[in-house]
Amino acid sequence: MPAAAPSADFVAALNEYQPLLRRVARLYCQNADDRQDLFQEMVLQLWRAWPRYVPQPGAKLSTWLYRIALNVAISNLRQRTRRPAPSELDAEALAVAQGPEAGPDAEDQAALYQAINRLSEVDKAFVLLYLEDRPYDEMADILGITQNNVRVKMHRVQEKLRSLLVPAA
Repeated sequence: MPAAAPSADFVAALNEYQPLLRRVARLYCQNADDRQDLFQEMVLQLWRAWPRYVPQPGAKLSTWLYRIALNVAISNLRQRTRRPAPSELDAEALAVAQGPEAGPDAEDQAALYQAINRLSEVDKAFVLLYLEDRPYDEMADILGITQNNVRVKMHRVQEKLRSLLVPAA
């Protein structure tokens, strides 16, 4: 049985939020091929869930997309048999982490992404949402926890990052 053609609404949402999905994949995968595979798995899961998506008053589509993308990324990470150690970051991963700009902050940015890669998959989700400037109420909706819990966990993640970024004495 052939697959149904994507609805125009799904394609429009995918086009609008593709950068969001790619950022999630970049944060959870070091290798370009793995990132592409994860991106495709996210799109597949979103496509499967799309018929059941019912917009709620006051809810954002991005919240729903984030929740599915993060769940897929975390599940994918758990299924991998070997997780590379932070010291195994290759040149390509560092280049992606640094982004297109190589300026005076490039070294600090690379160090930040190396520290983020050392966090647990759940802590990475908090960092991603924080870097996306998502408000705590939206983070709580995406992660399925209370706003107070988001504040506590964000504080703890920030402390972990600070400790990872302190140069060894």
